[in-house]
Parts: sequence; structure tokens; C-alpha cells
Amino acid sequence: MQTYIVRQPIVDETNTVQGYEILYQEDVDGLFSKEDVNAANAIESFLNQLGSEKFLDGKTAYLTFTPNLLLKNIPKMFSESKLVIQIEDNSIIHPLAQKIIYRYKKQGYRVALKGFEFTPRYFGILDAVDIIKVDFCDTRNPSLKNIVSIAKSFHKEVVAYNVNSVKSYEYAKECGCRYMQGACVAIQYASKVHRMDHMQSNFFQLMVAITKDEPNIDEIGAIISRDVTLAFSLIKLVNSAYFALRNRAKSVKQALIILGLGQLKQWIYLLSFRQENGQIPEELVRISFLRGNFCAELSQYVSNLNISKAEAYLLGMFSTLGLLMEVPLAAALGELSISDEIKDALLNGTGRCGDLFNLVLCYENADWAGITKYAESLGIPLSIITQKYFECVETVNTTWRNLMMPYPEQGTKEDEAHVATQE
Repeated sequence: MQTYIVRQPIVDETNTVQGYEILYQEDVDGLFSKEDVNAANAIESFLNQLGSEKFLDGKTAYLTFTPNLLLKNIPKMFSESKLVIQIEDNSIIHPLAQKIIYRYKKQGYRVALKGFEFTPRYFGILDAVDIIKVDFCDTRNPSLKNIVSIAKSFHKEVVAYNVNSVKSYEYAKECGCRYMQGACVAIQYASKVHRMDHMQSNFFQLMVAITKDEPNIDEIGAIISRDVTLAFSLIKLVNSAYFALRNRAKSVKQALIILGLGQLKQWIYLLSFRQENGQIPEELVRISFLRGNFCAELSQYVSNLNISKAEAYLLGMFSTLGLLMEVPLAAALGELSISDEIKDALLNGTGRCGDLFNLVLCYENADWAGITKYAESLGIPLSIITQKYFECVETVNTTWRNLMMPYPEQGTKEDEAHVATQE
């Protein structure tokens, strides 16, 4: 019996993550089961494997509970400030479940209704509901705009979910949805300033330098030293409390040796997509890191892959490069010294590298059948996939906090000039 657990971000109109829906499934002898006992096991596994706080990185969890799980007080495993109790039609028509929903409401839990219909039973539960989640999978549904309008008239927050295409994203915005969830959401994080001319920037040169088979620290240092802002930010990062150095780094080369190539790749990727207003397309960059780590970890279980663990990391990380730079992915990849296997996997989904990347995408999108298909094709034990996902989420959360630590306070021009003179 395998347990699959994945988080999907829910973002507001400023593209800030407000919470994660936790999707879970258990596979009993290859047949997916939705029995209450298995759902409870999945929730318990979620709490025990890593802990909800680390997995959610301080954000709110949206979890769907069946009537029996509500009656067994499973939501009480979570703090009321960190959980939104999602209910579906089966809880609305269950008389005992309705009563306990009101009890949870009085205890301070928020309640989200997943799906809405123009029937008396749905209107009868609205006073206990804080959030209405509307399915935007089919934008041809003529009732979507009315549902959103009614929800707002009852002063309910609206989350558009299954926003899996640009069309559904734009229509959800047109309908007035404040919150979004789905495969297309991360695409909207792309900055509008990164065009083809960005390919000739320091970022492009750095990515070429650090993705070589044998990166040259002197070459990398020289590129960073040509950009005073990059040099200042690098030294500020290394001298932050995270590294707790006895002697502060005074040069780019010293900072590079302390940071190491692994963290350097992530730092460059993060800083290069920082916009003029200081903001970063946060969730899309985090997705890059998560895909990179997940691909790298799973690659160790694949035979005849033809790429190293480090290259598998690039497979995941570069998958969002086209979105971040607003150029065709093929154009971005064509300028980087990475293997043809990685390029074919990202552009065409072919080969064993393509199967690995597709497995990661299936997990990200809670495509349970796809997970099984690609895991079996690659020979990856199903029993390790969720554990590796949890470990990668924790790694990304920790990395993100560490990389972001130096940025709240900006250095002065004098500070940057001083750093420039140290080279």
C-alpha cells in the first residue's frame, strides 16, 4: 500500500502564496481507494513523515475531510489557525456531519466548500462556510460567473481551482476570483522584464560557467566581479548569520569557496530573476528548486539514465527557465551547455530523462495514475517517492529561508563600491 501526498499552492491577486491544498491518495494493491481509513492513514502519514509545519513552511493547509473523518475529530490534529477544513457534497447531505461542521466553526476553524450548486442544501450550509472553491476546469460552464457572484454576495472568499490553462486563469480573473490554484498559476509569476536580451546578461554567462562539467572558480569569480550588485549580494549572503563565520569573507573568491557550487547555482538563479522593485517571482523559483531536488533524488533509483545526479538537478531546475525569462524554452536551453538528453526531455518529454521529468510533473499535479505509470517504467520503487518528495520540500524550504535572509536590508552604493574595490 503506497501513500501519495502533494501540496498545491493557493495564491492571491499579488501572486503571494496564502496556503497549500494537501492532496493525498493511497494505492492498495494497485487500486486506488478512497475509504475513510485510508484517508486517515494518509493524513497521519503526512503529519508523521515530516510534520505539517515544515511541509507547509508556515502556510495554511487546505484538507478535504469525509463525514467520518469529521466525526472522528481528525481535524483536531491541526491547529485551527493553520487549517482550512474542506468539505464536499457528501458532508452536506450527512446530517451528523453538518452539526459537527458548525462545531468546528465555533472552535475557530475556517471551512471551505469545494464545489457549489444552486440547490437548497448548499444554501443551507453557507452560514458555516468561509470559502467557496469553484472548479474552473471547464470555462464553458455558464454558471461559473453566477457562482462567484453569489459567493461574493454572501461575503465569502472565492478560490478558483483546476486553473490549468491560460484561458481558465484569465476567465477566473474576469469573474472576480481573488485566489487561484492549479497548474497554470505558477506561469503567471513570470516577470515581464526578462526578454531575449537577458540571454546576454551576467546571468547567462554565469549559468554557462557553473553548468560545465568542471566549473572554474576563477572564471565564475571574474563574471560576478564585473557586476558590483552581484558581488555585494554574494558577500552579504556569505557573511550573514546563516554561515556564522568567525572571519568575514572580504572578496568574491573567498565567498565562492565558502558558498560552494551547489548553493551558488540556487543563489544565482534566485537573484537573477529579482525584479526592479525588489520582488522575486517566488513560487515559480521555488518550483524550480523543488523540481531540481526531486529529479536529482529520484535519479539515483533509475538505471541506464545517462545523466548524473547533478545533471538531473538541472533537468528539474531549468524546466521553468522559459517562463522566467519569457522566451521560448528551446531558445533558453540552446544557449546552455547541458546534455542533449536533458534538452530532449524538457522540450519533447522523450527518453528515460523525459520519463523522469514526467514523473515529477505527475506528482506535482497529483496525477496518481501517471505516477504509477512512470515509476514502473523507470523502475523506481513506489514506496520511496512520497518520502523523497517530503525530504525535497524540507530542503527547498530551508534553502529558501537561507537565501532570502540577507535581502530585507539593502546595501548602500557606498557598501557596493567598497566590495568592488576588494577584487
